[in-house]
Amino acid sequence: MKIAVIWRGILITLTTLLIVITFGSYSASENFTQVTLIEGLEHPWGMDWLPTGEILITERPGRLRIVRDGQLDLDPISGVPRVLALGQGGLLDVAVHPRFAENGYIYLTYADGTETTNQTKVARGVFNGVEIENLETIFAVDQPKTGGQHFGSRILWLPDETMLVTIGDGGNPPLQLEGQLIREQAQNLQSYLGKVIRINDDGSIPSDNPFVGESGVNPLIWSYGHRNIQGIAFDSVNNRIWSTEHGSRGGDELNLLKPGENYGWPEVSHSLEYSTGEPVSAHQSLPGMIDPREVWTPAIAPSGLTVYYGDRFANWSGNLLAGGLVSQSVHRIELDDSGNVINQEQIPINQRVRDVRTGPDGLIYILTDRSSGQLIRLDPR
Repeated sequence: MKIAVIWRGILITLTTLLIVITFGSYSASENFTQVTLIEGLEHPWGMDWLPTGEILITERPGRLRIVRDGQLDLDPISGVPRVLALGQGGLLDVAVHPRFAENGYIYLTYADGTETTNQTKVARGVFNGVEIENLETIFAVDQPKTGGQHFGSRILWLPDETMLVTIGDGGNPPLQLEGQLIREQAQNLQSYLGKVIRINDDGSIPSDNPFVGESGVNPLIWSYGHRNIQGIAFDSVNNRIWSTEHGSRGGDELNLLKPGENYGWPEVSHSLEYSTGEPVSAHQSLPGMIDPREVWTPAIAPSGLTVYYGDRFANWSGNLLAGGLVSQSVHRIELDDSGNVINQEQIPINQRVRDVRTGPDGLIYILTDRSSGQLIRLDPR
């Protein structure tokens, strides 16, 4: 009995050491508590705040919910588009227009179509406090794909009120499109797949997009060579755009995004093939392609990202907070002045973390991805 207890203690210690080595140690750099605000959300995916303080939350099966005065409205908001709730697809991100008080616009990303023919779309509508009116599609990927993988779908507002929208590469082998593995579309400058696109708030093309006027290049493309970005955030102090991107069997990436740049996928990668365990690429770096600022192997499965500049956690100012689905944590990432990672800390949530946002009150809000998901807030003690 004593030997069994000793061995169990050794195993626990080794497991703890592995987590520390893999993800970085957890230390209470700020004293805080986790407060569960809302329960019973079905696979929540994205959230945003209205100017009046209400929180809009998407549920992947196709519902848009609203939290008023700390309470979840029992009735979903009507007027949401019909979605393809398949695999990773469904109702995904939500974003409130910066001038919502003037125009009432909210934006939704979602998977549309059937199992054999589907794509990522962006819709805009007017939210009157009860329902969405005048819903219209302002963007759609024009290459239908099969299956329920890699829709991307995060929305980021830029200071000039243009939008970045992340689009996944379409899926893993053996899935093909036009006679080649669909993931190769990430390097195709006529395809939306595996890209970050930039659009005006009505879906039109910004005149200063990096490829406007170039022959044979889609003018909505802002950056390319991406696998599946599900975290994107703007650093308003340093004027930087950060993203977190899913790898394959490891090779998850933190990238500093810049217009017109190629981030390599799948020609450059730290990932492994799901089927064979062999490297996706023989190259982890190539001239003309941008290297990630951080690579996570084994995978944390990053989803949701915020740059913290609130006043409630002073020691976290300028840090990135990245959600992890597999790690079931929020990863706090410290950067130097050049944007290099100098330290990481893992904040265990013990649930799959789908989204992380800084609220208007300077507190950290977290959505957990499960059939009875939660909205959690980190409060300083």
